[in-house]
Amino acid sequence: SLCFTSIEVPERLTVSHEALIKNGLADRCVSVPVREATDADILLVHSEEYLEAVKKTPYMTLEDLKEFTLQYGDVYFHPNIYHCAKLAAGAALQLVDSVMTGKVRNGMALVRPPGHHSMSSAANGFCVFNNVAIAAQYAKQKYGLKRVLIVDWDVHHGQGVQYCFEDDPSVLYFSWHRYEHQKFWPQLRESDYDSVGKEKGAGFNINVPWNKVGMKNSDYLSVFCHVLLPVAYEFCPDLVLVCAGFDSAIGDPEGEMCASPDIFAHLTHLLMNLAGGKLCAVLEGGYNLTSLPQSVCQTVQTLLGDPAPRPANLDGPCESALESLHCVRSAHRQYWSCLKHAGIKGDEEKSQEEQVWPEPPKRVTPPIRAALVLPNGVACPDGCESFGASEDADPVIVNKLRYVAAACNA
Repeated sequence: SLCFTSIEVPERLTVSHEALIKNGLADRCVSVPVREATDADILLVHSEEYLEAVKKTPYMTLEDLKEFTLQYGDVYFHPNIYHCAKLAAGAALQLVDSVMTGKVRNGMALVRPPGHHSMSSAANGFCVFNNVAIAAQYAKQKYGLKRVLIVDWDVHHGQGVQYCFEDDPSVLYFSWHRYEHQKFWPQLRESDYDSVGKEKGAGFNINVPWNKVGMKNSDYLSVFCHVLLPVAYEFCPDLVLVCAGFDSAIGDPEGEMCASPDIFAHLTHLLMNLAGGKLCAVLEGGYNLTSLPQSVCQTVQTLLGDPAPRPANLDGPCESALESLHCVRSAHRQYWSCLKHAGIKGDEEKSQEEQVWPEPPKRVTPPIRAALVLPNGVACPDGCESFGASEDADPVIVNKLRYVAAACNA
């Protein structure tokens, strides 16, 4: 069982933001202003009855709030939580708007409370409104997107997201989560590998259960490479949303996993190749105040375009991870061409006919602005614009550029 008051604390956000500043990453990001989610936004996922009930919480006595809380699982209502939950969902929507309109290439929303456990008519597992599910519906409605991929790397199963989209083929939901054969919270039968979605949504819900703790970088990368990425490429999403929970990192009291924070640099990098780089990560869990900010920084630095660190100590998936991986591939084989021959050895020879293929599609280069103080005698390169020294450039910027020029010449 989750203990809200001792681990889901405000410091989760403050330490993450401070780490971004300390590592010089905040200065490299565009800060997106936050708005509250409107009733119409929230109603994209939640029922009117539930929204109206939550709306009353700021006016309840503490006794009434305690009673209200008891009808839901593992959540705590504070007089201010309705306001915070509207801001959390609104931040995710602002990020989607910024990415879809091209104001930013990608981004991360640092929010509390989290969202992926919240259901249509119920708060659950620290979550009030389902931030990422709302963002997915909003993106589909406002921008006419046909396919949205949701990747949930939090260590808990985001059952709220699963329930929201389990019959919807326009949203592919992938979640790995600590499960231990249904002994770990939320202890749901439908969190196992054979819950693949319903009706038209069959095959669009991918659950990878971790049946042992102590999973490492190798286990995470194996699942990405052998399950998620092949299916994601075949799905071909217009937008990638990440339920970015970092309780799947080493040192977390909830996850008890051994994956190091730099693994999130690799996971992020792999997802950035989808949807033309349109990726919105939204914070979910993460309760170790050391590995959480480290993981956030690794994610943001990769979103900024820095190369991922060199992976080390990769030794292949453990037996338990391999078993889950094979079970998932087997359950989804009938739905995805890339998994059709999983475990089957083909013996037909390919025909030697002449192959014809179209030209690769034109790749659009994202706009990049860079400036440099050129050494004396060096001409301005083609495609660049030259500004004279007399044009009153900001001396702080000039000094920074001189430092860059000096470093390049060193």
